[in-house]
Amino acid sequence: MEAEFWLERWRDGRIGFHQTRITPLLQKYWPSLDLPAGATVMVPLCGKSLDMLWLAEQGFRVLGVELAEQAVQQFFAENNLPVATHRSDMGVHYVSGSIEILCGDIFDMDAATLRGCAGVYDRAALVALPADMRPRYVDHVYGQLADGYRGLLLTLDYPQDELDGPPFSVVDEEVQRLYSPHSDAIVIDRRDILDKDPKFQSQGVTRLDTVVYRLERRGRTPHGA
Repeated sequence: MEAEFWLERWRDGRIGFHQTRITPLLQKYWPSLDLPAGATVMVPLCGKSLDMLWLAEQGFRVLGVELAEQAVQQFFAENNLPVATHRSDMGVHYVSGSIEILCGDIFDMDAATLRGCAGVYDRAALVALPADMRPRYVDHVYGQLADGYRGLLLTLDYPQDELDGPPFSVVDEEVQRLYSPHSDAIVIDRRDILDKDPKFQSQGVTRLDTVVYRLERRGRTPHGA
């Protein structure tokens, strides 16, 4: 899926994937990760997610990564956050207090930056990518996070032949295949949400589950070390 697809969605305001509240599953399960205060938490393909505000309020440093500049600017403007910017080889960095959003391609993130992230919260990244891009994404990002990183991954599981993504269905078998080279992916919640999603119902989807995974690196030498 080309970058232009997402840039066009933001330009046209077609951002039905954006939530106007904090994700309840984040609030319920994040404390169980027991990450140290001040740890850096990466939020890949973050858009203007309010979940970043919540994570910062819990005492973490937040590093969002987002391709669409419009989304980044809206996040800081809509939340009345003063922001400073600087550039690097990875893109433009927008910084306000303990929240930083890197506006750039996630595949341009360098190993040192990824190694500095002890936590990760992935609600909208893996399910936004088509199947042929997921292995590269998981290897590049999760394969280079801090040794011992912990995080939450939220996926959707529905009959893919009933609806074209994104968001895509990513079944447990695929999650295990993608993450097993370096991380444990343990299902900690699965729930039927079809009755809460009229968009999926209206397009004829017959089953829709959201699945929450606890992620943690196995004891191995970090990618690229």
